[in-house]
Amino acid sequence: MSTTSIDLQLRPIGASHEVRPPIIALGSGITLAAVLNVIRRAGIPTYATCPENDFVQGSRWFRPLPDGVKLDADNLPSGLTALPFSKAVLLPCSDDWLRAVINLPPDLAKRFSASVAGKVAETFIDKLKFSRLLDRLRIPHPRTCVVESIDELDAIEDIHGALLKPLSSVEFSARYGVKGYLVDSRAEALSLLQQLDLPILVQEFIPGPPNSAYFLDGFRDRKGQVRALFARRRIRMHPARLGNSTYITSIPVEEVREAAFSLEYLLESVQYRGIFSAEFKFDFRDQTFKLIEINARPWWYVEFAANCGVDVCSMAYRDALGMPVVPITDYKIGRSCVFAANDFRAWRGSDRSTPLFSLVRSWLGADSTPFHWSDPGPAFRYIRSNIADFLRSRSGKRTSSGRNQARGALGLTPNLP
Repeated sequence: MSTTSIDLQLRPIGASHEVRPPIIALGSGITLAAVLNVIRRAGIPTYATCPENDFVQGSRWFRPLPDGVKLDADNLPSGLTALPFSKAVLLPCSDDWLRAVINLPPDLAKRFSASVAGKVAETFIDKLKFSRLLDRLRIPHPRTCVVESIDELDAIEDIHGALLKPLSSVEFSARYGVKGYLVDSRAEALSLLQQLDLPILVQEFIPGPPNSAYFLDGFRDRKGQVRALFARRRIRMHPARLGNSTYITSIPVEEVREAAFSLEYLLESVQYRGIFSAEFKFDFRDQTFKLIEINARPWWYVEFAANCGVDVCSMAYRDALGMPVVPITDYKIGRSCVFAANDFRAWRGSDRSTPLFSLVRSWLGADSTPFHWSDPGPAFRYIRSNIADFLRSRSGKRTSSGRNQARGALGLTPNLP
């Protein structure tokens, strides 16, 4: 069943010519572009806000806020009060915007509604709080501890292959341009800690190839009902050791039933509401799915889920307005999706045992996100931005030595805007 068939088309309400409240999509980059593609097909009136010069502004579906209003995640209430809408639905597409939405004062939260998890989302964003929650609920996950001073590193016995991760990814990514550091020795960890802001998390790295990662995406409504659960498997990723999916495929939930049970237990325990995307990694050592993290918002491949029949953006819109949310009981299995630019980078950084023509052939039958021939503007802007970034790196004009070391040590590219 495709959620685009749900009655969400623009039309007058009653005798007036007023259309249903619009969505205001708050975010940037890949996720925001994918969200705009989904909402456009659902026929929901949409405005969007993103940083200046973001490639999303080249999209045919990007519609800026009226009257030149600018919204800022650090001061969202003042921007919202300047908008002419009597009511709108907020759809945060990044962690900083999610924080801003869940901390709105009650009067604005009523006018600008959102289907979000409230203060529970703060626990999902803060990786230390999240780890402690999983400990309390006894949900399998990587071993995690916090380091508040360099001296505390000596108390950690097994540092080889560990991850150094921030408590919150938003500020960390903005400053260092990476999601974390994978260290191979105590000396390397010590060197990095001397350059980072503490506290920081030291987390066990679950070994295994890219295809040992699984994702459960979906939506849980205001009544506490999981209305959609969509399973996918990572096939390739970039960078190879610690990066993002570049090629994925949809699979039956039954293949990850153990992980689904853990997730549903967690969501019920915290009375979660809204969109979610949970990452698991299958640990071959004990044959267990380990929960890595949960995004309490849309994610890079939210459009792929919609293509398979699971449109969580429309579900969030209906739920925010107090409308019934029709459950999704079926979706397309065996469908694939590629983020071609990074998938090529993944192939280039591999042993290249797979011929290039085989790689390209796998793209032909796959969905592509978020760039499309019918809307070429974002792709052109994205390519131009990447070329400019490459030229700056070649000319040695990087402005942050910390970010240089991070990329060099891990082979990471900066997080996309």
